[in-house]
Amino acid sequence: MQTFALIVAAGRGARAGGDIPKQYQILAGKPVLAHAVAAFARHPAIDDVVVVIHPDDANLCAEALRDAAAPVRIVHGGATRDQSVRAGLAALPPAPARVLIHDAARPLVSARIIDRVIAALAQHAGAAPGLAVTDTLWQVSGGSITGQTPRDGLWRAQTPQGFDLAGIRAAHAQHGADTTDDVGAALAAGLDVVAVPGSEDNFKLTHPADFPRAEKILESRKVDIRTGNGFDVHKFGDGNSVTLCGVEIAHEKGLVGHSDADVGMHALTDALYGALALGDIGQHFPPSDPQWKGAASHIFLAHAAKQVRAAGYRISNADITLICERPKIGPHAADMRAALAKILGLAADRISVKATTSEKLGFTGRQEGIAAMATATVIAQ
Repeated sequence: MQTFALIVAAGRGARAGGDIPKQYQILAGKPVLAHAVAAFARHPAIDDVVVVIHPDDANLCAEALRDAAAPVRIVHGGATRDQSVRAGLAALPPAPARVLIHDAARPLVSARIIDRVIAALAQHAGAAPGLAVTDTLWQVSGGSITGQTPRDGLWRAQTPQGFDLAGIRAAHAQHGADTTDDVGAALAAGLDVVAVPGSEDNFKLTHPADFPRAEKILESRKVDIRTGNGFDVHKFGDGNSVTLCGVEIAHEKGLVGHSDADVGMHALTDALYGALALGDIGQHFPPSDPQWKGAASHIFLAHAAKQVRAAGYRISNADITLICERPKIGPHAADMRAALAKILGLAADRISVKATTSEKLGFTGRQEGIAAMATATVIAQ
């Protein structure tokens, strides 16, 4: 099922000041809208990004997204937020899909929040991030405190708010004009919407003072790049094939291991764990645990990739070298890259798989087994 991001950027944002709408003002060297679009365009689970703009802002939008990493579809919005959301929803295909509706004025949304919303949509018709209210709430009239409001069960709403596409289309058609956000329309239509944890960083730029605050957060996220290395060895034993980097290759011997002995995938998994100082495969999947006997190694690699995302990073690239005399790796390298790319949610051109021999020296030279080493780079999002 496809997942779309719908970014609403048609508002005027007068309270933020400035000569142009806040979504086009510069934040840490880039327009606010460019930050918001990038968060979704680089997320591996998002298939397409649609931005809804005011008809008068076409030139501002084109300049803001000039350096966008992926193509973005532009739709003209209406006089109200509800009209703009409906215009964006109408631009999406009728096939079954999910949509995440986000405010352009929230440029600091993280991949973790996007992950949480998408994961919740597997069980619910809607999901939205928020933060539980922790402060005491006062009722104030004429500057005087007149009472308190219980805070139990109260949350501060954030975006992206995710939904089944058909469900939120119908909800906005019937109830959107009478609600303040997309969750309101969904609830009025009787949809099941679940709350997931948001973040204090995912705040909405509203006033001029919000820009310096956002810039400090972006500055703290800059250039956190980490690299990990992995190495693994498995000896040959009985069998008629080996599995390397997710591809089964016919061979007169098999590889011996507690799992499926995919030496390349094991090395890459350890490289990802190592980049974030998360130990190694043995700590996460102990060989003493019988449930992992014969397990497919893609389970381990997918877990490592999930840990990377949960820590607020994305995988930039990976490089694996298989060390063996036989079997020949070259004819299978493209399939191996494709298999790893699918597990990691990356483009295949970010993954390298190559091979070398040990010039008939050592255990690999004697064809007693296969070794692999891997390097992976992750970048803070």
